[in-house]
Amino acid sequence: MLPIISDELFHGLLLALAGFLISMALTPFYTHFAYKYKFWKKQKTETVDGKDLPVMRKLHAHKFKHVFPTMAGLIGVVAVTVVTWAFNLDRGQTWLPLVGFLGGALVGVIDDVINIFGSGRGAAGLRGPVKFILITIVGVVLGWFFAVKLGWTTMLIPFFGDLEIGVVGMILIFAFAVVATSNAVNISDGLDGLSGGLAMMAYGAFGVIALFQGNILLFGFCLTVVGWLLSYIWFNVPPARFMMGDTGSFALGAGLGVVAMMTNSFLLLPVIGLPFVIEAGSSLLQLFWKKFFHHKLFISAPLHHHLEAKGWGEAKIVMRFWIVAGVCAIMGVFFAATGGAI
Repeated sequence: MLPIISDELFHGLLLALAGFLISMALTPFYTHFAYKYKFWKKQKTETVDGKDLPVMRKLHAHKFKHVFPTMAGLIGVVAVTVVTWAFNLDRGQTWLPLVGFLGGALVGVIDDVINIFGSGRGAAGLRGPVKFILITIVGVVLGWFFAVKLGWTTMLIPFFGDLEIGVVGMILIFAFAVVATSNAVNISDGLDGLSGGLAMMAYGAFGVIALFQGNILLFGFCLTVVGWLLSYIWFNVPPARFMMGDTGSFALGAGLGVVAMMTNSFLLLPVIGLPFVIEAGSSLLQLFWKKFFHHKLFISAPLHHHLEAKGWGEAKIVMRFWIVAGVCAIMGVFFAATGGAI
């Protein structure tokens, strides 16, 4: 048994290394084109409900004194696609996560291109409802393939067993996983290194679950993404050379939602991805509070900006969020082991 496990681990580690090395090799090319064609990130000036953002402008004014390239998620999209397509493509395990990754990236690319090259009111990117519709379409299409073509119509309830939910129920849950996770990762992408580190922990946890389930190729896909994120964080820790943009955050979120479904661990997603839940939840709570109580609950939302406004240093926030994400990843794997997922 031990040699088999060693071979499986070796396979995944090689894919992680390939993802890392390809990403490192692509970074100089991206940097060249980003500066040549001015992939400058425009600072967000309005909330999703159209209100001004004076706190955000003050907190991040130093970042926008100089040009700051975005859309570096393209590096990860290329690296993960090349490695998976060349060495790890399988209809049953990795085709769906890869398509989800690319589908999320496509939505993000549209948003980033508008942000970079657009002008006027819409220059900050796609409007929220439009992004929501596009990523929902991605989730529904992938959910249909998952339920109809791959035949998944049951969902594991930890500590209880499988529950039959049917084709329609599975499509709806799958779409929700993709949409919710995509937006949560996107919301978390607000400080140098934050979303990359959180996503790396989450993909690592689901990779371990996939490994113990015997889904070796899915394990390899997760580690390929981890390999890219190691490269990304190398360049994105403060002070960041670039940011992943919606291209990277939507790709990571959509892919993570698909991986959670492929490992039959949907209900573990809020555990492993708890920092993402907190980040997205704080933004939703802020909107609710302002609408019904006519004042803000947080100085700025999501939570990492509130902590920043309270005087926490950027590195302190990022590292503590990473620690929380690591603990959540360990808890998620533990619950998967004890709850019947592996």
